[in-house]
Amino acid sequence: MCAFEFDLLNQRSPGSPSACWEEVNASREAKNLGPSSGPNRLRDLCTFCTISLDQEEVYRTKVYEKSVSPFYGEDFYFEIPRPFQCLSFYVYAKSMFQIRDLPIGKVAIRKEDLYKYCGKENWFQLQPVDPHSEVQGKVHLEMKLNELITENGSICQQLVVQIIACQGLPLISGQNCDPYATVTLVGSDQKKTKVKKKTSDPQFDETFHFEVTRSSSYKGRSHFHVEEEDIEKLEIKVELWNNGNLAQDVFLGETRVSVKILRNDNAHKAWYLLQPKGNGTKSKPDDLGSLRLKVTYTEDNVLPSPCYMALRNLMLKSPDVKPISASAAHVLGDICRESVGYDALLPVVRLLLHHNRLLPFLTSVAALELENTQEANTIFRGNSLATRCIDDMMKIVGKSYLTVTLKPVLNEIFESNKTCEIDPVKLKEGDNVEVNKENLQGYVHKVFTSITQSSSSCPPLMCDVFRSLRQLASKRFPADPHVQYSAVSSFIFLRFFAVAVLSPHTFQLRTHHPDPEISRTLTLISKTIQSLGSWGSLSKNKLSSFKETYMYDFFKLFQEDECIEKVKRVIRCVHVIFNREVHKRAQGRKRLGKKNFKKRWLRVTNQELSYHKQKGKEALCVIPVKNILGVEKLEESAFNRKNMFQVIHSEKPLYVQAGNCVETNSWIEVLSQVSRCNPGRLSTFHPSAYVGGSWLCCTETNESTPGCKPCTATLLANIQLDIDCDRETERIFSFFSSSRSRLQKMEDACAGMSVYLGQQEECSAFTIQDPKETFRTIKELGEVLDDLQAHHDSKGALTDEPGTM
Repeated sequence: MCAFEFDLLNQRSPGSPSACWEEVNASREAKNLGPSSGPNRLRDLCTFCTISLDQEEVYRTKVYEKSVSPFYGEDFYFEIPRPFQCLSFYVYAKSMFQIRDLPIGKVAIRKEDLYKYCGKENWFQLQPVDPHSEVQGKVHLEMKLNELITENGSICQQLVVQIIACQGLPLISGQNCDPYATVTLVGSDQKKTKVKKKTSDPQFDETFHFEVTRSSSYKGRSHFHVEEEDIEKLEIKVELWNNGNLAQDVFLGETRVSVKILRNDNAHKAWYLLQPKGNGTKSKPDDLGSLRLKVTYTEDNVLPSPCYMALRNLMLKSPDVKPISASAAHVLGDICRESVGYDALLPVVRLLLHHNRLLPFLTSVAALELENTQEANTIFRGNSLATRCIDDMMKIVGKSYLTVTLKPVLNEIFESNKTCEIDPVKLKEGDNVEVNKENLQGYVHKVFTSITQSSSSCPPLMCDVFRSLRQLASKRFPADPHVQYSAVSSFIFLRFFAVAVLSPHTFQLRTHHPDPEISRTLTLISKTIQSLGSWGSLSKNKLSSFKETYMYDFFKLFQEDECIEKVKRVIRCVHVIFNREVHKRAQGRKRLGKKNFKKRWLRVTNQELSYHKQKGKEALCVIPVKNILGVEKLEESAFNRKNMFQVIHSEKPLYVQAGNCVETNSWIEVLSQVSRCNPGRLSTFHPSAYVGGSWLCCTETNESTPGCKPCTATLLANIQLDIDCDRETERIFSFFSSSRSRLQKMEDACAGMSVYLGQQEECSAFTIQDPKETFRTIKELGEVLDDLQAHHDSKGALTDEPGTM
């Protein structure tokens, strides 16, 4: 089963209903692929299915080996950055003897027809893949009828056709096409526009004239003779072509428009979708097989931003609600758990993330789950509200982290393609299990090393969440020294790195599914990485938990204290990024004491900046990275010293002199990088020091005066994810709306608990710690949802139906 999520977000303007979220479960299985007879029955070929929006491939399934009735069984989730006209599924045969994959057939569903198949499984007959039927885009036409008076006084009628523009024409060989249009009135000469170079949205603005009744000036075929009462039987045909220069021109699509459309008005202007040649009418094709798809299609109408203010504020208040189970965000997860699992939490996570409110929410829901966890070895192992929220957070903020950490070594695995099978049952003839084991061990070592050396690249939010989980776990199970590591390993190794290794295409680390042999290699690497990252498995008495003997023997190669220490270090998210001996100016912490410069050992990790009297000694001062508000150069004139920089934090600035200009730039770059996502980063700073009762740079006497110069690293520091909060709030509203009946049941359960002072049977389906507070939240939610529904009802459904679209 394949699932797709589409988002037309980028096409939305405020108040317009164009932010669309579509979920499509599709491409479940195929049967009887290929021609019904003859040598091309494809029994010995491998097949795969691709998913395309218009003519752009967006996903493909894995290759299914030697079957004419494959079961693909895959899920895909993705967003659409633009409008689309057609969702298509192509089935291909892959053969080692062919240069190109052989198309078997396709299923194409127009966007306006998706609702017909919503929520149901359907078998679709595969249609042949014909270049003349592979069309997309639309053309803008204007038509009108004019009356002309000839020189001898007779009257004739003239049809005027203007080709205005086209949009969304397909790419040709991966590049924009060189389109031109032809216009034909049945029985007359064909007329042609100029060729527009390298564009999928050509602007033609060319006009063509056809005389459609006889006049005394009749001269030939350019004038079409027809009786006036038969004009309505005429039609024009507009074809779009790609200019092939020396090669053959490529058909891009056509549209036919009857002149009778001018019956009530002498002018008509509209957009028309391009159609296949001859409107796709063909003789009955061979039976190419069929494809079973399940399609679910929904559309969101996003209103102007002020409409969402009340619901958005209610969701953003969630981290502060005590207990957290009474918050609006937790209530949403509770009431949607049975219908859509925890999918409703994704827009909540994105909304809280955008407003820097996610960390306290994750901490609270994790603490609630730990309260109900009785054994340390089951910590965060299930699919709960807390684990799902943290999973979503890692997928959103950890994309670049995965790219930096895993992509280079995965590319090497794909390109070298060494055999790594160690299961004796699956060994092929001629395979050497010891060589394969050595190959696999080398790959695992590279992946494991890349992960354990990646702490400096770990996003600050992930580090903060993991640190919070460790503290919560230690507090819940104080007698278990290992629980702080198992609490985090289940996320960072099992749910993050191991999954990305197993399916790199789903994290955009590779374009397509791996070949079966590489897929098997990735499976073995992933299983080993899971075990290495699991604290419970890093003791020799736990090796018996392996079901496969060959994995038991292989994993023993990694049972070393060094591996265990590396796992603990990456879980702690502490990594020394930079350390050097510097000169530091005293910060005047003591009332008496000289503010002079002293040699100190400066050290920065991804969590803290500290300075020490000597390397290896205890820290004299520690500044948490999260408190850094800016890192900037300091003017030489401040203390008559070169290579100075300042670390601006919640207390007095730290002034540091590096050994040379290269070290100065390195310090600034490293510190700016680790503090790039800190809330409250400054936009201005003082380039000089506060000495003698005033700032040397701007002469202001107030030490707390805002800076007089823009920060140079502000743009880099304040990186924001591209999240449309209105769209996310609309999704939250739609989930609440579809679960109003369960919301009512939860409200009734709260009322029942308050009256009967105890847990009732109907309350077991919900998490209700404080019935009064939860009841108050639900009542407020009901008012907000009713108000937002009224806004939707007043706006109504807007549609865009230009021409035949």
